[in-house]
Amino acid sequence: MKTPDLAISVTEYAERREAVLRALEDAAALVLAGTAAASDLPRGSRQTDGLFWYLTGLDRERGAAVLFDPSAEDPDRRIALFLRPRDPEEECWDGVRAPLDTSLKAKTGFTNIMRTPCLPTRLTDAARRTRRLACLHPFAQYDADVSPDLTLFKKICERVPTAAIEDRTQLLPAMRAVKSAAELALIERAVAVTVAGYQAALHFIRPGVTEGDIADTMTAAFRGLGGIAAFDPIVGSGANGTVLHYSANDQMVKDGDLIVIDCAAAYGGYASDVTRTLPANGKFTPEQRQLYEIVLRANLAATDAARPGATFADLQNAARGVIAKAGYEDNFLHGVGHHVGIEVHDVTPDGPLAPGMVLTIEPGIYLPDKGIGIRIEDDILITKSGPKMLTAAIPKTVEAIEAAMAAG
Repeated sequence: MKTPDLAISVTEYAERREAVLRALEDAAALVLAGTAAASDLPRGSRQTDGLFWYLTGLDRERGAAVLFDPSAEDPDRRIALFLRPRDPEEECWDGVRAPLDTSLKAKTGFTNIMRTPCLPTRLTDAARRTRRLACLHPFAQYDADVSPDLTLFKKICERVPTAAIEDRTQLLPAMRAVKSAAELALIERAVAVTVAGYQAALHFIRPGVTEGDIADTMTAAFRGLGGIAAFDPIVGSGANGTVLHYSANDQMVKDGDLIVIDCAAAYGGYASDVTRTLPANGKFTPEQRQLYEIVLRANLAATDAARPGATFADLQNAARGVIAKAGYEDNFLHGVGHHVGIEVHDVTPDGPLAPGMVLTIEPGIYLPDKGIGIRIEDDILITKSGPKMLTAAIPKTVEAIEAAMAAG
């Protein structure tokens, strides 16, 4: 299959930044890329912070920052990109980095690009002028490091005592949660790649293969279509399927096992997230089928509840109501879903669901004493008229699963 040319445009990144600048009114703000080196991260993972990537599309730029300075007299200086200085020794290892020239401005959409040693002066001047500093990075819980922009703002306030710090941490999550047409195209492409992975798995699975074999089969299908695994695959057979974050993937699949497969692709920086539960020998036992169909009804109930104005609590209650009525409330151990986008577990803004949001629906039942785990996870788009199922092409009913496995 030919890989389509899908990407977020430089123009869209610039429009996102302009929207942030307008929303800040007169307050200055800072979004930092983070300090992790590429060599410290798993292969294929994004180096920069999700907020920075959302606003710039730039990766492998540790130490970088975007400064929003609405009170700057020069309009070209109201949004500025700061990149760390070039280092010839470092570039021998990590590759040559671009100079600060007009071609870099055209490539990034920034009219003002400087090196990070200039940031303290520019940020302090902005604080002195506006006296308002807006936190955009999410606040950390009390036992974690203080969020990066708040850390810097507290230092500035020691030196500019008239400056005040504001909470604007919901601004970017609210923007990110509602996907643009270009973002939806990338998520839908990630789903299409994931469909190919599950098709490969449905044809491959049989007693005697290992969990790792299944994961490898799926991720190879992803790579063949230009995608990558959005996260480390979970393939848990038998009792392993009752372990929510099972990661070993090293057991042999046995006849009669159910296999919980939580594996999905990312494409162009956007993720999908899908789980299916499949019978190792291609046929559900009567008990497995009964339990599976309870989870499926819960999945469908929560999906139907996913409409504009609903909350995740509404979705949780819809799924839990089905499972509780069947007598398995204590065996549903986790939340019903989450937002998905730049990150698999994407940022979650306050407030109800709105059109343009993409989220997962993933109820489950886990019975360790029986060696049975069942989870069914789909990706849906919230529209004005209700939920749109993005992962409908991946077999989900008992009949569709058994037919697909028999065809393999």
